[in-house]
Amino acid sequence: MTAVPKAQLSSGWLIALITLVDAMSAIWFGYCQGVFAGVLVSEDFQHLFPQTNDANVSGIVTSCFLLGAFFGAILAFISGDHLGRKKTILLGHTLNLLGATLQFLSWSLPQMIVGRVLNGFGMGITSTMSPVYLAECARSHLRGRLLIIGASSNVSAFCLANWISYGLYFQRGPLQWRFPLAFQLVFPCAIFPVLAFVPESPRWLLLVHRGEEAMRVIARLAGTAVEDPLVTAEYRSIKSTIRLERESRVPVMDVLRHRDKTQNFRRLLLSCGSQLMQQFSGINALGFYLPTLLHESVGFNLQMSRLLTAVSGTLYLGAAFCGLFLIDRVGRRKLMLFGSLTTASCHLIAALCLKAGEDDPSKEKMMANVAVAMFILYHVFFGPTWGGVPWAYSAEINSLGWRTRGAAAATATNWIMGFVVVQFTKIGVNNLRWAFYLIFAVICYSYFPIVYCFYPETSQRKLEDMDEIFIHNPSWFVGGRHELTQRSRPEAFIHAEAARIARGETPPPVEQV
Repeated sequence: MTAVPKAQLSSGWLIALITLVDAMSAIWFGYCQGVFAGVLVSEDFQHLFPQTNDANVSGIVTSCFLLGAFFGAILAFISGDHLGRKKTILLGHTLNLLGATLQFLSWSLPQMIVGRVLNGFGMGITSTMSPVYLAECARSHLRGRLLIIGASSNVSAFCLANWISYGLYFQRGPLQWRFPLAFQLVFPCAIFPVLAFVPESPRWLLLVHRGEEAMRVIARLAGTAVEDPLVTAEYRSIKSTIRLERESRVPVMDVLRHRDKTQNFRRLLLSCGSQLMQQFSGINALGFYLPTLLHESVGFNLQMSRLLTAVSGTLYLGAAFCGLFLIDRVGRRKLMLFGSLTTASCHLIAALCLKAGEDDPSKEKMMANVAVAMFILYHVFFGPTWGGVPWAYSAEINSLGWRTRGAAAATATNWIMGFVVVQFTKIGVNNLRWAFYLIFAVICYSYFPIVYCFYPETSQRKLEDMDEIFIHNPSWFVGGRHELTQRSRPEAFIHAEAARIARGETPPPVEQV
């Protein structure tokens, strides 16, 4: 038997590097989300860019990053299957690097906006493609945890950005905001070298008819020889699924009319819906503006506002990493259901406390403290639920032929909805005050019936199992159907995989390189 060459990383080490690519991409993404909240309230930044004292201008400068990310995700939708997973990720990070450089060297507001848009454009590409890349390489029993590492890494960088912001509060001058923006240049130093050592996704290679390369990559990921029966079985299963999808392929308009056998449009709506729900839970309203909200809505001074934001980010980080232990043990559905109730309750209590403080000035201080506790508790509940699950779900639920497009559409939804939320947050707080958080409470409570009725479980399923879910269960309603909602992999999917392997194509002869 031909073994994997010793010069090439394989098995666990290879998966670790691929996970590192996703995690570092998420770290850069999370840092960008967290860093600008501290930049906005920096004295030198406000002196250099006095226009940002206007709520509308501040909203535009903040949210143009999200708008750029939306168009980056659209580019990934169009070109992701043509360039491949690795090249698309490399392109995205190159744009991130250019955008970050423009930002920390900014001397005018238009330059800052261009830098944020360009940085966002790259982030939209990488946040679409890196989870897809990892999902296509990871084993089903590890996939959820590995994807959550990326989501949790996002939060770790968000937390780091908040602590850097707090630490530089005592530093006057341009260093207070230029250093946090320049710190982004550390991330490509880790990402670019790692990309040189990881292979292309085997599923993408099969999608573009590069079977021999795919066999070698499957063998490397398994840490075994190309001739191993497990490698052959994996190849045949993926190839059979691709053939079935191609036989069932219909024009895009028929997909949008829900006339295809594998229900790609339904799956796209589920992945986009999970990201929409994440954004309208209010995470970016707090993520981008929490120091401002604590200062203007609750009444803390700027130093305490930054400190509380950093503490909240630290607890958010710990909670997000709890998702590593929960996502495959509990399942995606239960985490989303639990998250909808808990995040909604935090918004509701915070809103009622702020109202009580307005109505009775003697209780204002106490009620403000309770509201802050609810903001912090919100991050604790959001971290292991809506913080990571939508990223895993949108990388899993789509068919192979539509996985990049489905993930790109979901990521574009995340970014454009984030843009909307960030754009109206400052204005909403100024005009609605406590009632602004009540809106988020009502929205989050509505997620429970939506998830219960429409979202099938994806935990413990192979990516090829997803077609089985939608081909044999055409009804959109899944609530109460045990096979579609149970955490463990159903027996029917195991039998279907055996049938795929039996009818799959014989792999081509492969020479190791």
